[in-house]
Amino acid sequence: MRAEISHRTAPAGIPRRSVLTAAAAAAALGGSAALTGCSGAASASPSRAVPTRGPAGRPDRGGTLRIARPPASDAETLDPASALSAYEYLGALYNRLVRIAPDGTVAPDLAESWEPDAKAATWTFRLRRGVTFHDGRAFTSADAAYTLRHILDKATASPQAPVLSPLVDPGRLRTPDAHTLVVPLKSPHAEFPSLLTHYNCYVVPEGSAGSIGRTGIGTGPFRLVSFAAAGPGRVTAYADHWAGRPVLDAIDFYTVADMQARSNALLAGQVDLLSQTNLDFATARVIAASDRATIARAENAQWYVLPMLTTEKPFTDLRVRQAMKLAYDPAHILKAALQGAGTAGWDNPVPPNDPAHIAAHPAHDPEKARHLLRRAGHERLAMDLHTSSYDPIFTPMALAYQESAARAGIRIRVKTAAADSYYTQIWMKKPLMATYWYTGRPVDQLLNQVFRGGSSYNETAWSDKEFDALLDRARRETDTGRRRELYGQAQTIVVERGGAITPMFADRLVGISRKVRGYAEHGFEFDYLHIGLKGA
Repeated sequence: MRAEISHRTAPAGIPRRSVLTAAAAAAALGGSAALTGCSGAASASPSRAVPTRGPAGRPDRGGTLRIARPPASDAETLDPASALSAYEYLGALYNRLVRIAPDGTVAPDLAESWEPDAKAATWTFRLRRGVTFHDGRAFTSADAAYTLRHILDKATASPQAPVLSPLVDPGRLRTPDAHTLVVPLKSPHAEFPSLLTHYNCYVVPEGSAGSIGRTGIGTGPFRLVSFAAAGPGRVTAYADHWAGRPVLDAIDFYTVADMQARSNALLAGQVDLLSQTNLDFATARVIAASDRATIARAENAQWYVLPMLTTEKPFTDLRVRQAMKLAYDPAHILKAALQGAGTAGWDNPVPPNDPAHIAAHPAHDPEKARHLLRRAGHERLAMDLHTSSYDPIFTPMALAYQESAARAGIRIRVKTAAADSYYTQIWMKKPLMATYWYTGRPVDQLLNQVFRGGSSYNETAWSDKEFDALLDRARRETDTGRRRELYGQAQTIVVERGGAITPMFADRLVGISRKVRGYAEHGFEFDYLHIGLKGA
């Protein structure tokens, strides 16, 4: 998902004295990929320039993995229901009832199986036996029911509450025995379990609302030792984890505010993995060429967006929105901003590896874009496009869009805003801006949470009654093929009418130590059980 966190400048969790010791690397990292990106010139093929995966082989048992992450706010919490940033901690400390598998399907976690009634109006979850929390308590259906009630409690202010509250009445949840949870829905939903894969849905112990943000007591493969909001922390292996003890002994988390400083810490051997950091291609090449570090990829892990605020002129006019999409070439932006390390988006936010994805889209057509702008009275359209250094891809993407859209007569002025206030002063406030989201959302949640009218995460403030009605019909449809058709129709409406320009899906280029083995990431989670170090 997009970086849904409040940011501030925080002191680094790693001593700065040797963060910048790799002088040659620092100089190389200081260069901007944007300078070559917007020229349209391509560098070497990504498959040759940086690795496609991390080092092969099995890790040794034991050792401590050191992770550098960007700072969050002083309000950062380990309460999964309200967390907006502590992804790495959450995945280490907790489990959900169900999770998303790498192939996009819903897979078992604390629930071994689940089934709906004939109308998909009531779902029954059969829970795993022999699971304990870090404090030794047995996990039961009471904890699963409590977790849902905690998410739905208005006092929690969970980002997942608007997704679940139209469907789940907390007073109707039933726990007929210690290993069965029954969820009657307010209205049928054929893909309801997929909504429980979100990171806000990690299971917490019954009665823990007042303390869970500090204690981090879950059923995950690691248990909490220390945690400081926007600061350092540590977790250690939980030997009694239901799926077995993790390979690592511990994980240390450090906060480093600047992306270049995080990269230099990796090159200096101070950390082993850069989390929540999508490296620009120039930086990735420097890291891949070093002796200590290399690059792993999470394919199509992020989708990049230029949201048009549809409540602000000129984007209140559908013709202008359509012209902004037809004016640019996604293939050009993919090549210029990412050096081809990703997939063209064609304004469809559903990832190409999602089973519900449709590939059909209008073609790049600058002349049609000009025609639409003339009809709308905006033949000489000029717009500010706001970006920042918060993410290294924002500015190359903005410059590439500027160049491509100019062929349709659209004049884009790229404006750079401060990184630490970007998501409080720019996002969802300026008519045109750059942002990104993490992939990994199931299609129902993606379309409802980011595009449904009135959703708090609808960053374009777009509202379309036909689109919303299609989503409602899809939820009630129990036939898989027909439901997929309805989601396809919904995608077509997003592409043709919506306010989100989606140029591309990006492979996240992840900096890791050459000692790391077993790195695998999906959504915003590592494989915490199997990641480890060679020579630990």
